[in-house]
Amino acid sequence: MGAVAPASTPETLTQTHLQLLTSVIKRHEHPKLIHSYKHGFSGFAVKLSKDEALAISRNKGVISVFVDPIYHLHTTRSWDFLQLQNSIETSSPSKSIKAEATSSSIGGEDTIIGLLDTGIWPELPSFSDKGMAPLKRKRWKGTCVNASDFNSSNCNMKLIGARAYSTDDSSLPYSFTDADSPRDDDGHGTHTASTAAGTAVFNASYYGVAGGTAKGGSPTSRIAMYKVCGIFGCSGSSILAAFDDAIADGVDVLSISLGASSFFSNPDFDKDPIAIGSFHAVEKNVIVVCSAGNDGPSPESVVNAAPWILTVAATTIDRKFESDIVLGRNKRVIKGQAINFSTLRKSPTFSLIYGGSAKSKSRSSTYQSASHCELESLDKKKIKGKIVVCKNSDDDDTSSSIIVDQLKGSGVIGVILVKDQQKSAADELFTYINSTKKPVTTILPTVAVTKYKPAPQIAYFSSRGPSSQTKNILKPDVAAPGVDILAGWPMTLSSDVPPGKKPSGFNLLSGTSMACPHVAGVAANIKSWNSAWSPAAIRSAIMTTAILMNNNKKQLMTDSGSVATPYDFGAGEVNPTAALQPGLIYDAGPKDYLLFLCNYGYDTAKIKLISTSIPVGFKCPKNSSKDLISGMNYPSMAVSNLQGQEKRTVSRTLTNVGAEEEITYIVSVQSPVEVEVKVVPEKLQFTKKNKKLSYDVTFSVKDFSKESDLFGWITWSDGKHRVGSPYVLSKK
Repeated sequence: MGAVAPASTPETLTQTHLQLLTSVIKRHEHPKLIHSYKHGFSGFAVKLSKDEALAISRNKGVISVFVDPIYHLHTTRSWDFLQLQNSIETSSPSKSIKAEATSSSIGGEDTIIGLLDTGIWPELPSFSDKGMAPLKRKRWKGTCVNASDFNSSNCNMKLIGARAYSTDDSSLPYSFTDADSPRDDDGHGTHTASTAAGTAVFNASYYGVAGGTAKGGSPTSRIAMYKVCGIFGCSGSSILAAFDDAIADGVDVLSISLGASSFFSNPDFDKDPIAIGSFHAVEKNVIVVCSAGNDGPSPESVVNAAPWILTVAATTIDRKFESDIVLGRNKRVIKGQAINFSTLRKSPTFSLIYGGSAKSKSRSSTYQSASHCELESLDKKKIKGKIVVCKNSDDDDTSSSIIVDQLKGSGVIGVILVKDQQKSAADELFTYINSTKKPVTTILPTVAVTKYKPAPQIAYFSSRGPSSQTKNILKPDVAAPGVDILAGWPMTLSSDVPPGKKPSGFNLLSGTSMACPHVAGVAANIKSWNSAWSPAAIRSAIMTTAILMNNNKKQLMTDSGSVATPYDFGAGEVNPTAALQPGLIYDAGPKDYLLFLCNYGYDTAKIKLISTSIPVGFKCPKNSSKDLISGMNYPSMAVSNLQGQEKRTVSRTLTNVGAEEEITYIVSVQSPVEVEVKVVPEKLQFTKKNKKLSYDVTFSVKDFSKESDLFGWITWSDGKHRVGSPYVLSKK
């Protein structure tokens, strides 16, 4: 039901919701409100028939009515790799400069990061408040709820808030028994919370692997956990309830590592709980950071793509977990990637067999299913006591972890999984098997290889742009570490403990879920330095200072070896130190997002219900169209639907936030040969009176015969700062 009217109270809003139900629903017994949203925005969750929902939607005060969706999670050394404490190079493809900061200058003490996730395990050392002072601000209104396994004493000066949400309706399929407790029975929320703001823990490791200091991106920030996910996923009604509370509680940053699946059509902005909740959060000056999704490398797979959200892709770091295979008498070594604690002899004496060669005689068994080691297709006598080679694809019906468990239960002593993108290693392995009468091998235990090159690389699973909702906003926005990230883990989740080991309190996870809290931590640090900055200003600082080169000083690549584009990484890899001093920012506010909604297709009447920030006399322009979305003051530029020799001009406004008020920035342009780019003016001279200056960019495509979209960069520099913006041009 949109914005909360200025004179409303939570009590009067709940009464309004009940009155609306009573006026429309004619049952003898009126339905019960599951959630009433009454702080950051107005609305409610309730169980209705289809006809009743339709009747509610016809009320003039209702923006949207939609079925409660189920969203899913986007499942130490990463911060060292980002060099939070060291000098960092902020690079364009052609030049680089250095910006320096020390850990003591990062700040964050009074900044609060809220997370919508699976809960938290408060006893871990990552959430210790040792050495932390009480929160200075008085505007924190949050609480730590009491449950059978959680109470206010579990909170401290680090973990200052913890709430949990349930549907309060046992007839719904996604009700779960632990919903009233913020305690984490999954591990995901504990991991993301410690990644964003965990206290430094020395001698952390995953059972001796990946040892070092584990710490969050903003280790002095406070944490507030909003548990919205259970064993069946994350209900939209709970997500909205958490947004509503987080806005009222007073969080500064929201980190959300979950979302819809891109395999289904993305919900429109007025029917997407994350888009709705984040819109109202941003209106209240809360920056919302979301994961881009794990449906890569398919194009148009990015989710959480509203322009008021900071959308994060995932990259690798310069650490690789290597578990090598040793083949035959010549002891030829093939480098593999895995985390195992192999106790096999280091000498290659164990029989090796390919799944396709172990096909059973069953009629249902096929060579394809046997080669992928589907257990019912294998002859168990042929594989028992051997190391088995299995082909493995992301399209397989059975996950690799289940395949390994099944093979282990059938007496297999080791498994080698060959992924689709590992062809060169696979060729060598199969050549050995096919040319040897009795092939033998062994699998060596994992070692952590650091300073691995090239890194970062875009993770295979990371969802890609462009957004299927609007190609005129480039998504994702930025990339951050999301592969094999070491962070806190509940001590009681024994299923994740290797045999013969004791729980360590840490785990290694991969996903854009892990990348998102990295950026949330950076946003918290920027917020602590610049408390008055808008969410758009913080997003701009992160995007325009991002890194475009790997540790080989070459262009960013995907982990399959292809050259990466802004559809993979947005503006680049997050640079935590440079983001603290961006020099210039692209700012935007509620009016910019209202104009976006106009251009997207919403009418004035609907938009007036959505926002509390409607200027007097606001109307959608008569010429509103999706093409005009390109003109939004966004740190990146995306222009779609370009035809033939057409020219298109977009405008941007930069604000000087640097230490020097009298400063000149000069533009440089990197463009493909098919495009002519003209920037007017080419020089921006900021003064004490002129902190905001605008420029126009005209794109002229000379040749659009190629099927692929065209990418380039526009960069402003004063000799110290580099303010970079990627652009993408497309025919469709």
